[in-house]
Amino acid sequence: MFVAHGDRGDAIAPIDGWQVFSAWTFEPLPIAVVMAIGLLYGGGVWTLHRRGDRWPLGRTASFVLGGLGSLLVATGSSLATYDTVLLSMHMTQHMVLSMAAPISLALGAPVTLALRSLPQRPRQVVLWVLHNRVAAIIASPPVAFVAFIISPWVLYFSGWYPATLESAALHDLLHLHFVLVGCLFFWPLLGLDPMPGRVSYPLRMLTVFATLPFHAFLGVTIMAMEEVIASDWYYSLDRPWPPNPVDDQYIAGGILWGSGDIVSLVIFGVLFVQWVRQSNREAAREDRRLDLEEAAEAAASASRREAATPPGPGGL
Repeated sequence: MFVAHGDRGDAIAPIDGWQVFSAWTFEPLPIAVVMAIGLLYGGGVWTLHRRGDRWPLGRTASFVLGGLGSLLVATGSSLATYDTVLLSMHMTQHMVLSMAAPISLALGAPVTLALRSLPQRPRQVVLWVLHNRVAAIIASPPVAFVAFIISPWVLYFSGWYPATLESAALHDLLHLHFVLVGCLFFWPLLGLDPMPGRVSYPLRMLTVFATLPFHAFLGVTIMAMEEVIASDWYYSLDRPWPPNPVDDQYIAGGILWGSGDIVSLVIFGVLFVQWVRQSNREAAREDRRLDLEEAAEAAASASRREAATPPGPGGL
């Protein structure tokens, strides 16, 4: 294992099939944060289990394996090792941190778990955050949508991205930014947790659908650029192995275009299924309500008929 951060020229090992799987960068801070979050989530599941309550295994698997696992892969695998060397690896990391990880974390419903497992005082803190006006504004669909869409444009067409390559602290903050913006966008859309900013299913699907052209246009724009993003940094590496910075940028644009559209379409399908299931549940509840009303009306009618029937001779 080697770390590519800060290396130059021939010191940077070429990436090949073996390096993709073996070149891990074990950074203490991301590992500690992921482990802490995992322990908190596992503690909540254990609390429910001890008192006899059930928690879906699928939610635990989604949060731990899908969500936290994605965070570890993005910040520790070859994606992290080469994220300052190849724009294509950085772009893949970007997609994992901003889309794959937040979606999986949201499907784990950690807020619901916290409300069911925490003691009264911490639960009140969570409820206060959920009902806070500032949180409602930040998580509102327009704000979350704008942050999710505009951030990549600002990142890659300003001095922000080159600065993150030069500074390890800014680099880590960029990773945090990807995750937070992704959570703000996807958490209310998936709607498993009682989050501020939740809207109706038609508006959720429209919001996801609206992201498609933005990802596609940004990806195509990057692919068509003749000037290399952060060119001073990438050319200073003087890598003798392919892809060259121009080809690498073309690949990065394709990754952004393709993965963004694929994930958005998958979320669109998930929301459609959730919408159909909710409609079926509401229809079943309405049927039960009507059945109860009919039964009550029938019982009342029978009672009225019985009261109106004159007693027979034997009743005198």
